[in-house]
Amino acid sequence: MRITKQARREAKQLFRACLVNGALDESRVRQAVAEVVAARPRGYLGILTHFQRLVKLELDRRTALIESAVPLEGGQATGMRDRLDQIYGPGLAVVFRHNPTLIGGLRVKVGSDVYDGSVRARLHALAESF
Repeated sequence: MRITKQARREAKQLFRACLVNGALDESRVRQAVAEVVAARPRGYLGILTHFQRLVKLELDRRTALIESAVPLEGGQATGMRDRLDQIYGPGLAVVFRHNPTLIGGLRVKVGSDVYDGSVRARLHALAESF
């Protein structure tokens, strides 16, 4: 589906209206979607599609996925959470996942930022260099 410039503009305005102190407010998002669906303005499917994309990007930006080869202990997990709060600001949702295929180390993904300090990544880079 092709989204017009006007639909993108309206979706961005709608998205900005759903921000409270720089954070996305779930109740405002639900209310905004309900109002657009009820009013059905011209190009409303494009507006909702782009609005959904903006909300998804914002949720990804505020969620950190930390994968480790072994389960992290309490102090390590707290330290990682504190360090990510320093870098990305408070309010970051942190998800810890055990991934034995990493062999060792950590892999941290926040939005589109990926920090890969795993043994698997190093072995892959070494293999690529040959």
